[in-house]
Amino acid sequence: MTTAPAAPAVLAGGSAGSSPYQSYVYAYPHKTAYRELPDRPPLRELWAGESQHALSLYLHIPFCEVRCGFCNLFTRIGGPDGLTTAYLDALDRQAGAVRAALDEGAGFALAAFGGGTPTYLSAAELERLCDIAEHRMGADLRAIPLSVEASPATATADRLAVLAERGATRLSLGVQSFVDAEARSAVRPQKRAEVEAALGRIRDAGFPVLNIDLIYGIDGQTEASWLRSLDAALAWRPEELYLYPLYVRPLTGLARRGEAESPAQWDTRRLALYRAGRDHLLAHGYEQVSMRMFRRAAAPQAGVSEYACQTDGMVGLGCGARSYTSRLHYSFDYAVDATEVRRIIDDYVATPTFDRAVVGRAMTPPEARRRHLVQSLLQAEGLALADYRDRFGSTPAEDFPTEFAAFAARGWLAEDTHGATAGPAERLRLSPEGLAHSDAVGPMLFSPEVRALMAEYEAK
Repeated sequence: MTTAPAAPAVLAGGSAGSSPYQSYVYAYPHKTAYRELPDRPPLRELWAGESQHALSLYLHIPFCEVRCGFCNLFTRIGGPDGLTTAYLDALDRQAGAVRAALDEGAGFALAAFGGGTPTYLSAAELERLCDIAEHRMGADLRAIPLSVEASPATATADRLAVLAERGATRLSLGVQSFVDAEARSAVRPQKRAEVEAALGRIRDAGFPVLNIDLIYGIDGQTEASWLRSLDAALAWRPEELYLYPLYVRPLTGLARRGEAESPAQWDTRRLALYRAGRDHLLAHGYEQVSMRMFRRAAAPQAGVSEYACQTDGMVGLGCGARSYTSRLHYSFDYAVDATEVRRIIDDYVATPTFDRAVVGRAMTPPEARRRHLVQSLLQAEGLALADYRDRFGSTPAEDFPTEFAAFAARGWLAEDTHGATAGPAERLRLSPEGLAHSDAVGPMLFSPEVRALMAEYEAK
């Protein structure tokens, strides 16, 4: 039950006074830029000629036991009798159609179960989910990294035992806050004792990597309470920690409660909390991987990063999943409103065949350049200029002079790559302040066409 990307609030981007929190950009283009595909191309045609020896596999489970106030994930609360079974039936049908569209020798290098909350499923249903990944798709879950998201209430011993036995290498727990009052403020009904008990069960299950998600910027949260929450997480020595800024998005619970402070005040508080959290984790032996992700030094890297699973050659199964080929990104319809989400899930469950793409956006060479930058520049290690030059025959500064001039003027580029034109062995990296403003850097790299499509999108 991790936080999800939001459509940028300031699509034009780039003004000196614009918010540092425009959008969490982990994939490009955003799903709100997708449109119905009038020709509904056959999957076999889409995957023909694509590199398929090391694909990513993502299975989406659109169910949660509750809906948090900040959540705009594609998910519904609970499910009537038989719905999860019917959903897995549809997932199985889709897996068969997708596998038939891939080459006979196609293979998978990593996998992830997300949502929603995959552990909303019962232990027996999780067994079936793994069977679909392995027997239908051909992914050897015990031989590749497998990341699974969970919530404290659904991280039960029987479910965790199934996931551990089937090869899960990373368990990501959506905690958001160890302070009960803050959890209530974020409309997340949980008690710290329940969270601690779930963490104990997860550690007992023996997953190589534990990730804990936390959120800063919650109403009433102070630097002192934020650091207490971080210390509570650190007591479990998680291999990874994700620190998410709170967003209040349309059609979510928090959006209906009104604002407790001005946007400028909230931005200032979120930035201060981010810096306090970052410095605290660095002082406790963690390395910064991106604005959000921190990894304990020397910890195993058995998981799926937020960017690695968004590359070309990603196969998504489920009504909220996306798939990526080099030429087209595609998915199903997207919604946040509960009624619309239920409609889309019902349509998915009733679909007899899944051999065509329904909704998506074609990837042109200019958009591929922007996507490459988003996926690389927003990570602390940055972008290898030689890789970019080998792929596109140019440099980022040549392709995007206006954007990089703006980044440099604001001090968002590391000094050793300030011009974005360094030699082939060099990297283009964001400065610490640039990383802090990742949610403004990303939207500034969106194309005018994608911005226009996102602006036209009507939330539902």
